[in-house]
Amino acid sequence: MKELLEVIAKNLVEHPDQVTVSEKEGDRACILELKVAPEDMGKVIGKQGRIAKAIRTVVKAAAIHEDKKIIVEIVQ
Repeated sequence: MKELLEVIAKNLVEHPDQVTVSEKEGDRACILELKVAPEDMGKVIGKQGRIAKAIRTVVKAAAIHEDKKIIVEIVQ
């Protein structure tokens, strides 16, 4: 899942070298934290959060195949 999120984010932003994804194991779910350059935050979030919601949907759909619960957080 980490690789999928990284590929999606790198294709959306202007500074793909500054995209990092960190993975944290929680009690019930795996948390993926996406960090991008400050000027690329708008491109990852999108208008009214549509792109962020779409990213979360794709990652969750891929996680269903592995029987995992994934939470995607976009942080600065």
